[in-house]
Amino acid sequence: MKMFVGPPAIYLHKAPVDFRKSINGLSAIVESEMALSPFSGALFVFCNRQRDKLKVLYWDKTGFCLWYKRLEKAKFKWPRKMPGNTITLTEQQWAWLLDGLDITLMKGHQPLHFSSVT
Repeated sequence: MKMFVGPPAIYLHKAPVDFRKSINGLSAIVESEMALSPFSGALFVFCNRQRDKLKVLYWDKTGFCLWYKRLEKAKFKWPRKMPGNTITLTEQQWAWLLDGLDITLMKGHQPLHFSSVT
């Protein structure tokens, strides 16, 4: 099931956030720490310190939406070692994150470059 169909971008905030924050607090983080516009329609993904909860903030052209997921027994494989404060995810990486896979280890086939010897 696709919950978010064709978002223009998916941004992950690497540092954990205080989950008492709601729409106003998270949109302030988007503007101040991520230097992005919360009105872009993009998904902004946040995690708590224990990595067992996610919040996703997005603007749907009529207002803000806040999506929340809590894991009962596991933790999200949060990409803490990737460089930068904000990570841009592909839809595939977003699906991997929700499925419990480590997006830092997910690498597709490497392109090969051959040339013929003449």
